[in-house]
Amino acid sequence: MTVKGMENVEVFNSEGKGRGLKGTSDFWAGDVIFAEPAYAAVVFDNFTHTVCHSCFKRQEKLQRCGQCKFAHYCDRTCQKDSWVNHKHECAAIKKYGKAPNENVRLAARIMWRIEREGSGLTEGCLVSIDDLQNHIDNFEEEEKNGLMEDVQNFLDFWPSQSQPFGMQYISHILGVISCNGFTLSDQRGLQAVGVGIFPNLCLVNHDCWPNCTVIFNNGKIELRALGKINKGQELSVSYVDFLILSEDRRKQLKKQYYFDCTCENCTKPTKDDLMLAVKEGEDKPADNAVKEVIQFTKESMEKIDKARSEGSYHEVVKICRECLKRQEPVLADTNIYMLRILSISSEVLSYLQMFEEAADNAKKMVDGYLKIYHPNNAQLGMAVMRAGVTHWHAGLIEVGHGMICKAYAILLVTHGPTHPITKDLEVMRAQTEMEIRMFQQNEFVYYKMREAALSNKPFHVMEEPNNETSGTIFHKKQ
Repeated sequence: MTVKGMENVEVFNSEGKGRGLKGTSDFWAGDVIFAEPAYAAVVFDNFTHTVCHSCFKRQEKLQRCGQCKFAHYCDRTCQKDSWVNHKHECAAIKKYGKAPNENVRLAARIMWRIEREGSGLTEGCLVSIDDLQNHIDNFEEEEKNGLMEDVQNFLDFWPSQSQPFGMQYISHILGVISCNGFTLSDQRGLQAVGVGIFPNLCLVNHDCWPNCTVIFNNGKIELRALGKINKGQELSVSYVDFLILSEDRRKQLKKQYYFDCTCENCTKPTKDDLMLAVKEGEDKPADNAVKEVIQFTKESMEKIDKARSEGSYHEVVKICRECLKRQEPVLADTNIYMLRILSISSEVLSYLQMFEEAADNAKKMVDGYLKIYHPNNAQLGMAVMRAGVTHWHAGLIEVGHGMICKAYAILLVTHGPTHPITKDLEVMRAQTEMEIRMFQQNEFVYYKMREAALSNKPFHVMEEPNNETSGTIFHKKQ
C-alpha cells in the first residue's frame, strides 16, 4: 500500500512485529525517506510561554493570543498558520477557565481534526488514528488511574457543542498519545519542547541498531537513512538510547512500549562487554574492586542528581572528580558508568567555564562513545559537537576543529544540511578552519587576536545543565 507523498515506502506484515514499513527503492546514507507533518501537536506544559505553539521555536519574546491568553506565537504569521488547530481550543480554554495538561490538549486537537475530516485515512497517511495501537490492556494500575483522570479532564474540557465521543474512544486516543506521541525538539534540536502524533512514523518498528533515524526539522519529522538500505528491506528506528546494557534496554522497551525486543543486539548481546569493560593487563582489578566502584558510582549519581536539582554545580564537580578518581584505575574507557560521569562532568565544567578540564573529560567521553555507538548516531554527533565547542573554548583549536568536522559529517546524515544545528556547525567549521590557518602562521598573533575578540564581545556562556535525557524518540508522560 502506498499513499501520495509516501511513494518511497509501503506497509507490510513484519515477522513477529505486526505491521512495518519497507522501502520501495534503494536508499543511501542521509537520504530523506519521507517527511511527515504532525497530525496534531502541542507544546509541553512547562514551555507554553517560551515556545511558539505553531512552529515550536523557542523565542525570548512571543506574542500571546488575545482571546485565550494561553497560546503564544512568534508573530502573526505563525498565529494565522495555527488558527485552524487553535480556533476550537481557544474558545474551549476561555470557557473552561484554564488550559488542561498536554495530553488532554493533544487529544482535543486530534478530536477536533477528526470532527473536521473524519477518522479514516487522511491525505498522506498510511494508517488511520483509529488503527494505531493504544496498549491500554497492558497498562499497570497507576497508568490506568492516570488515564481515567485524563479522560475525566477531557470530558470537563470538551465543549458541549462539539461532536460527542464515548469514553472508550477518548481512552483509545489518550492511549495512542501515551505510546506513540513523538517528542518535538526546538529549532536547534537541543531540547524537547512538545509532543505530536505522526501516524506514518508509528508504523516504523524498533531495532537497537537501526538503519534509520528520525529528526524534527522545519515543522516536519524526517525519516533519514543512516546507511545503504536495499529495496524491500524493513525500515527501523531505535526507540531508546543504545548506551544502555541490552537487558536494561529490553526492560525499558517492555515497560514503555510493551514488547520484547528480539533484535540481534539484544539476543547476542552486542557491545555489553564494552559497556561493562574493566582495565586489562597485569593490574586487572579484582571482581570485588569492580563491584565497589560501580556501587560508589551509583551512590555518587544520586548525590549528583540532588546537587544539580539544587543548582549546586561546584558540588557536582567535586563529586565527579572524586568518582573519576575511583573509577580510573578500575574501569575501561568504554564503561558506561565512567562515561556517564564524564558526560555530566564535562557539561557542568563547561557551564562553569572551566574549559580545560571540561575538554579533557569530553575527549575521553567521545573516545568511548565512538567505540559503542553506530557511526552515524545522532546523539554521538551532538556529543562530538559539544566536545568540539568545549575544546574551542579551551583554546585547543586544532582538536576542536577536528571534532567539529567529525560532528558535521555525522549530522549531515542524521539531520541534513538544512537543519539549523547543521548550519551552525558549518559556520563553526569555517571559523575554526580560518583560525587554524592564523594559528599556524603566527601562534602569538593568533592568541592576541583571539583574546581581543573575546574581550570585545560578551563571552558565550554555556546553557545551564539540566537532568533531561533525550534517549527516546517517543514521549511517554510519566
